[in-house]
Order: sequence, then C-alpha cells, then structure tokens
Amino acid sequence: MSLIGRREKVLKIVVDEYITRAVPVASQTITCNPDMEVSPATVRNDMASLEEEGYIIRPHPSAGAIPTDKAYRHYVESVSLDVKLSLAEQYLVYELFQETQEEMDQWLKLAATLLSRFVRNVAVVTSPKAPQCHFKHLDIVALHDFVALLVLVLHEAKIGQKILSSDTKFTQEDLTMLANKLNSVYDGMTSSEISIEKMGLSPEEKQVTEHIVEMMAAEDNMRHGRPYLVGLHLMLSQPEFANNPRGLDVLELLENEGWLENVIQPEYSRTKIKVIIGKENTDKLLQDLSLIVGEYGTPDKAKGIVGVLGPKRMDYAKAISSVNCLSTLLSESMVSYI
Repeated sequence: MSLIGRREKVLKIVVDEYITRAVPVASQTITCNPDMEVSPATVRNDMASLEEEGYIIRPHPSAGAIPTDKAYRHYVESVSLDVKLSLAEQYLVYELFQETQEEMDQWLKLAATLLSRFVRNVAVVTSPKAPQCHFKHLDIVALHDFVALLVLVLHEAKIGQKILSSDTKFTQEDLTMLANKLNSVYDGMTSSEISIEKMGLSPEEKQVTEHIVEMMAAEDNMRHGRPYLVGLHLMLSQPEFANNPRGLDVLELLENEGWLENVIQPEYSRTKIKVIIGKENTDKLLQDLSLIVGEYGTPDKAKGIVGVLGPKRMDYAKAISSVNCLSTLLSESMVSYI
C-alpha cells in the first residue's frame, strides 16, 4: 500500500527526527512540527496505521516510533540518486584533489578520508580493478641459496609477492637473467596468454611462469580491488554501538579484505548508486547497517567502488551526494592515469 498525503509527512518526520536524534520519536514531536497542522489524536491514528503497515515499530506501547527497514527504503526512494553536494563542498573536494600528488593511492586515500568526514561513518574505496590484469615486470631476489622472493608488478598498479624454493642452488645473477628473459617475453600479456607461451623455456623458467599465471589468475578472479577503509572510529562511536558487543564482530568482518566480494553483488553495477539497507545485506553481521555504493572508472579498462557503511540511521541524501561527487572525480582523475 503506497503512502499518500499526511501519513507520508508523518513518516518523513519520524525518519528525519530519528536520523538526527537517535531516540524514538513521540507523537507530540510530530504534532509540534511546523509542517503538521492536525490534532495529536490524528497524528496518533496515523502512527498506528504506519505501525500496522510495517513502517514503524515501538519498543513498547507508550514509547515513540522507530523506523523499520521498510521505512528507510521508502525514505531513500524519495531521495534523488543524482543529488549533489553543496557548491562549497564540491569546491573543497576539487581543490584538495588538485593539490594531491598524481598517484592513484594518494587519490584513493584522499577520497576515503573526505567521504568519511562528510558522512561521519565508514568510507570504503577500492583500488581500480581491470577485467583482466596484464604483466608488466618481474623481479626475483635471492634470499638464500635455495630460496628466492618473486615480485610481480602488473600494469594495473598491482604488486604481488611469492616465496620460491628449489632443490637447485642459484645465484642472484642466474635469477636476474631468468627474470629479464621472462620480462621480454611476457610484457603486456594476460594470464591466459602467458600460460600458452612455454615454448623454449627451461624447467626453472616454466616453474616461475606457473607461479606468475597462478598469481595473475587469482587477481582476475577477484571482482574488486583492495579496499581502503577510513572512519571506523566514527561509525563505532554512534549510539547504535554503545555497549553493543556486535561492534567487535563488525570490526572483525571489515578487517577481512574479501568482505566486499560477498556484500556487493555483480548486479549492483547496473545502477549508478546502490543503497543496501538492513536485511537487504546478505551478511548477517551487516543487517543492522546500510551500505551506499557507487562505481568509478571505465568498464573496459578499470573500475572501482566508492561507498559508505554505517547505521541505518544515516543521512542518506548526504551519503548519496558524497558518493556521487567522489566517484565522478575519481573517474575523471583516472582518465589521465590509466
């Protein structure tokens, strides 16, 4: 059943007040709102209807109202996904980006820091991820007579490391010659292209090639790049986490770099901004939270995620406008970088 007229106003006041104050909203608070010119009895009747329809709940009969996931979803649908930051905030963001060294890591860290400050919650920004990674450079460093460190650099600004062991003693000169040969053959190739380029390779070169293919294939299998998280202390200081042991569980989840793989499903990339509220999250540990995510970059080259994670009681318009601004700016910055 859609909401119309006065009940729409009542629900909006409930959500706005709860977002601001984090306490159940009493009918008297709604009656005193300048947008409402009705009797307290009428407001109570409207709130009873909203409760019956699943938009609000009350901790007990005489308590005020708390929005449900359904109420937040209804509220978000009224917010334009193209909403923008104020001109002053946009100017600040652009100025700071211009002053930052033109390095992808610096841009990502700045974007995460600004986003966290704007929304007072956790900002999530992933490094750009190409559909397929491409070989750029290989170094092999001798650690001991039979142990070496393989350092793989990809064109997508990715670096991977792996320890190699062998039954044959080797010198640094041997390893440098091996790496130089593979560098000349594999530059710019994908893992699948490298896997079929094994003609004329020695057993040692084939072994190193297998490690290269394995590392690149693992990178290709990940949907998202490495996440930068900023603002955990801001989220955990919210009233929802006061004396709540679940905060530690959420913190443990976010320490795992792969958590986004399960939370952000492939179909989310079909829309510019995706808002995932409460139980819409697939991970139970996140079902008291909301996640707003957008993409930056270009699908044919490389793309990443810009997002906000926080309590369902968040300023959705501010979060959406902040994600919009920073995803656009990161996309523009990447044009000259990739």
